[in-house]
Amino acid sequence: MDVRCTLKKNSDFRRLYNKGKSAVTPYMVVYCRRSKGQNNRLGYTVSTKLGHAVVRNRVRRRLREIYRLNAHKLSSGYDIVIVARTRCVDGDYWKMEKAFLSACEKLGLLRENAQ
Repeated sequence: MDVRCTLKKNSDFRRLYNKGKSAVTPYMVVYCRRSKGQNNRLGYTVSTKLGHAVVRNRVRRRLREIYRLNAHKLSSGYDIVIVARTRCVDGDYWKMEKAFLSACEKLGLLRENAQ
C-alpha cells in the first residue's frame, strides 16, 4: 500500500472519538471505526502538553513508523486515530510497538494469520 490515506478533517477525528471503539495503553490511545473505503485511513494526535514542536514531531514520526511496519498485520477498511500519551516522549520504541499491537488486538484489528 504505497498511497498514504490520512485523516485530516476535524469532523473525522471527532466522529472517531465519539462513535469509535477505543483501546488504552500506557503509551497511546487507539480509536477505530469501520469506514466505507478499502484502505485504512490514519490520523495522529500529539498534544502540545507533550513538548515543543521538535518533540511532538519525533513522537509523530515514531508512531507513523510503528504503523508502517505493522500495517500488513491489520485488517483493512478502518479509520484509525492514534493519540500519543506522555510516555511516548521518552518511551522505548519496542515497548511502544508492543503497546500499539496490543491495542489493535483489543480492538480486533489484527488479522488472524498475522505473525
